[in-house]
Amino acid sequence: MAPAPLLQLSDIALTFGGTPLFNGLDLVIHSGDRLALVGRNGSGKSTLMKVMAGLIEPDRGGRALPPGVSVGYMEQDPDFAGFATLGDFAAQELDPGEHYRVEMVAEGLGFDPALPVETASGGERRRAALAKLLAEAPELMLLDEPTNHLDIQAITWLEARLKETRAGFVLISHDRAFLNALTRATLWVDRGQVRRLEQGFAAFEDWRDKAWAEEDAARHKLDRKIKAEARWAVEGISARRKRNQGRVRALAALRAERAAQIRRQGTAAMALEAGQSSGKLVIEAEGISKRFDDRVIVRDLTLKVLRGDRIALVGPNGAGKTTLLKLLTGEIAPDTGRVRLGTNLDMAVFDQARARLDPQASLWENLTGDPSMRVSGASDQVMVRGRPKHVVGYLKEFLFDEAQARAPVRALSGGERARLLLARIMARESNLLILDEPTNDLDIETLDLLQDLLGDYPGTVLLVSHDRDFIDRIATTTIALDGQGGATVYAGGWSDMQAQRAPADAPPEKPRARSTAKPAAARTEAPQTPARPTASDLSYTERHRLEKLPAEIARLEAEIRKLSDLLSDPDLYAREPVKFAKATEALGQRQTALQTAEDEWLSLAERAGD
Repeated sequence: MAPAPLLQLSDIALTFGGTPLFNGLDLVIHSGDRLALVGRNGSGKSTLMKVMAGLIEPDRGGRALPPGVSVGYMEQDPDFAGFATLGDFAAQELDPGEHYRVEMVAEGLGFDPALPVETASGGERRRAALAKLLAEAPELMLLDEPTNHLDIQAITWLEARLKETRAGFVLISHDRAFLNALTRATLWVDRGQVRRLEQGFAAFEDWRDKAWAEEDAARHKLDRKIKAEARWAVEGISARRKRNQGRVRALAALRAERAAQIRRQGTAAMALEAGQSSGKLVIEAEGISKRFDDRVIVRDLTLKVLRGDRIALVGPNGAGKTTLLKLLTGEIAPDTGRVRLGTNLDMAVFDQARARLDPQASLWENLTGDPSMRVSGASDQVMVRGRPKHVVGYLKEFLFDEAQARAPVRALSGGERARLLLARIMARESNLLILDEPTNDLDIETLDLLQDLLGDYPGTVLLVSHDRDFIDRIATTTIALDGQGGATVYAGGWSDMQAQRAPADAPPEKPRARSTAKPAAARTEAPQTPARPTASDLSYTERHRLEKLPAEIARLEAEIRKLSDLLSDPDLYAREPVKFAKATEALGQRQTALQTAEDEWLSLAERAGD
């Protein structure tokens, strides 16, 4: 017997003053369904979920619930007016004797129900909204990005809770590991249509790619048919006008069919371009500690980051991951120990709070107002990796349309704000990327592209993320903060860390697929390292060489900068081809010499204990 329906949508049409978002949509959700709701940013996933919840009335069509079935929706921006604490908000629909449910969920999600609403952060409010839904335990749960602002421990708890529930649920999430673990079927929102696959998210991408390939083949076949019919019309219609008017009408119908097809939205034309190479040593932290009042962020951490490393920082919310990023990049000073930054660093920062965007200013103003992107004397252009581009043209590369260019940033969705910040970061050359929660609100396709770009990026990456799959695909080293000042260094990504933490007799967690990243060796030092030899272990010649190498490295770097400046002249090759060839050869020689000198210095300094 088929499971009973929990919710039915029939012939739904919805338009927001332009192209219909949905038209003729039919959808049934059954008891026990565990559905992933996927689609590009802006495709209408959240809107469809609000239609399911009864919060948006469609222009046409009906929503039907069987008697007694309750539907719960996790609001993205809930209204806390009239509630003194987060617990009061979460328990508003419960009888007084059931308030313990909120406390149980709050413990798992990691927030204090007694926290006053006015002092709660956005992330704490989101967790309270999730706690409200879970405590009420409806027959159908609608969860829109429930893992945003959750740390990995809370995500793991939520995953286990949803695995145990007998309720049906629909999930919107960018977290592949979360979707893979929980879903049994997939709803795909694509250009106003919703398709259903009776398999979980793990099968979605192969299914999507096959559907797109079939669509491309059908479009190509239609284009060829239109071309053949049009050639017939041009060459022979005058001799057979009366007999073949039907064929002319058929050609017009084919053209109308082709024009009515909605093209797929392309992926953002994102690109990362490294400028000059940084020094071999990017960051060296020696015995650093930091505390705020009684709260210890990090204690006696020693770390060496070399060019090409991809370092992921993980840990509970509040453990100090963002603070450690600021310590390592020199934004704040440690209480004890020292941090030394390498040479020739060009840093680009993706901040968790999107604070580098002005919410009141337009997209246009946020780009042209950035000093690193400003083009002198041109208010409608921005500098993109050394070349001027029109603002609107550059925004279109990141999937913004012309009408959005003059709109304020505050009107953008979370995913759109993330794309705009990526547009700012990727406009400049860099060799050190600082990414603090970059995956929040990005759709799967944009995440795929970002992962591929980071895999090919020749610079160094420091990453904070709660997305286990993203960490697995990117990181070559993972640093786990425990919230008590401890920081443990593991080689590899999240799954590698779990395997290294597991008891020797326990089977390791199966690693997730890696991207095409070219991982650097795990060269980051653990907090506790064996004693190294002292300078007395070096010969006189080696000690003398160690003293001379910094000046030699500085000289080579200066020569490389001069040669790079010379070769940046786009007309040099046409004007002086011999000089261009000699400069190119000299640049290659000095870059090789610099790498050799840096390797030699690192080896000697390691032995000397410097």
